Amino acid sequence: MKLQIISILTLTVGAQAVELTSENFDALTSGKTVFLKFYAPWCGHCKAIAPAWKQLEEKWASNDTGFVGSVDCTADGKSLCDAHGVNGFPTLKWGDPAALEDYQGGRDFEDLDEFASENLKPVCSVTNIDLCDDEKKAEIAKFQAMSVDDLKAYVADLEKRMNEADEKFQDSVEKLQDRYEEMDSEKDRKVKELKISANLKLLKSIRKLKAPEGTVLDDDIDGNMDDDDIPDDDDIPDDDMEDLPGGDEL
Repeated sequence: MKLQIISILTLTVGAQAVELTSENFDALTSGKTVFLKFYAPWCGHCKAIAPAWKQLEEKWASNDTGFVGSVDCTADGKSLCDAHGVNGFPTLKWGDPAALEDYQGGRDFEDLDEFASENLKPVCSVTNIDLCDDEKKAEIAKFQAMSVDDLKAYVADLEKRMNEADEKFQDSVEKLQDRYEEMDSEKDRKVKELKISANLKLLKSIRKLKAPEGTVLDDDIDGNMDDDDIPDDDDIPDDDMEDLPGGDEL
């Protein structure tokens, strides 16, 4: 009896959570606004979001206007992941199945559910042209009048310019990183140079020795000075005592 109940539950969940592939994608998403998770089974972040996403899929199962689904990028859904430019996991995308946009919101169930409720509605698209305004209808008509080769060239040009913009950004980031490392090294060199030239360790040691009993110095709070760093009076050269700013009143 127990095994029978488990089998029934498994079949129920399986019926609600459909894995999208290139074979069933069009049939399941046509005419709907979608919210999709592109994932890899081994991905830790994918496992973390899985319970919330499963709950969302079950809530939107068999909905007439919106669709929530998953695409396994390591199995039959790999071609879909490649087609939609998925580079990391999990990647969440939404919108018109033919022109998905990146989702940038929170990843707990409350955030996902709120976003889905607000956005998985019928929207203007090639398959829902009656929802478009005149300007959008004219734009769609313009592209529909183009040949397949012209559309391919148009898209290729846009993607090329997008890639160029991304490459320019990455190059700028690398230059900033190089500059940051250069400045950090320069700072470390200067600090070390100042410590050595000013005999900072000796100055702090003498300051601590000459401070009134019970005085709490910055070094005591920061933990930068240990008792082992404090020299005995006999270890402090007379010349160094005379060179201290303020003489005996440090």
